[in-house]
Amino acid sequence: MALDLAPEQLDRYSRHVIMDDVGPEGQAALLETAVLVVGAGGLGSPVLQYLAAAGIGRLGIVDDDVVERSNLQRQVVHADSDVGQPKVDSARAFVTDLNPDVTVDTYKTRLKRDNAAELIADYDIVVDASDNFATRYLVNDACTLAGTPVSHGSIYRFEGQVTTFSGEGPCYRCLFPEAPPEGAVPDCATAGVLGILPGTIGCFQATEVVKWVLDEGESLDGRLLVYDASEMRVDEVPIERNPDCPVCGDDPTLSSVTEVSYDERCSLSE
Repeated sequence: MALDLAPEQLDRYSRHVIMDDVGPEGQAALLETAVLVVGAGGLGSPVLQYLAAAGIGRLGIVDDDVVERSNLQRQVVHADSDVGQPKVDSARAFVTDLNPDVTVDTYKTRLKRDNAAELIADYDIVVDASDNFATRYLVNDACTLAGTPVSHGSIYRFEGQVTTFSGEGPCYRCLFPEAPPEGAVPDCATAGVLGILPGTIGCFQATEVVKWVLDEGESLDGRLLVYDASEMRVDEVPIERNPDCPVCGDDPTLSSVTEVSYDERCSLSE
């Protein structure tokens, strides 16, 4: 690994370089890491902002949506002038303007079962910043099959959840074997969300990614962190690997995400 940082990089990342826990070796590792961010909305925005600032060398952004004015209350990489533009384009412009060291690859598409494995294969770690259960299960299954770590986050009104899955288990299906019935959990458009909340959870996710690259500290692997912004309280729920999990269990039954229809309950039991 090349440790020679250019003078501009030594200046930009000086607060990392002077840390014993990071140093030039750690910064070089960040610059050589590729992260795929699934979703450029509320969670994806702070993730992209802080991973770019930290010097993650390559960021992939997957999103098929366009910027709407109602997004701007929480999706901080987009501006009023971006309304109507693809989110991947405005997110790429934001990242490039923030840190020209970062290579940005954009995918104006939904993550689907026929493209997930190919997209994930090009990256070292994946950030699940999606807003629906079908994508969460797809990210989990594809990454677990590939052995790729995932930083997962979700938000609802005043509450957020965040954890990290190592790619070896436990996985998202150990925590939630199947999705709730359609309509049981309202989305942000129906229930609303505190605008600052995705910034908090997204920063947790970005922190987990940087720690994973640096091999520093203790990750949330095996722990679900639950944040209540209304009460300003953080709780922790242990996650144990389910030996009967169809994806990461002792006798997994899933060999490819193309075998699953990612809709309704996202169940693999039938």
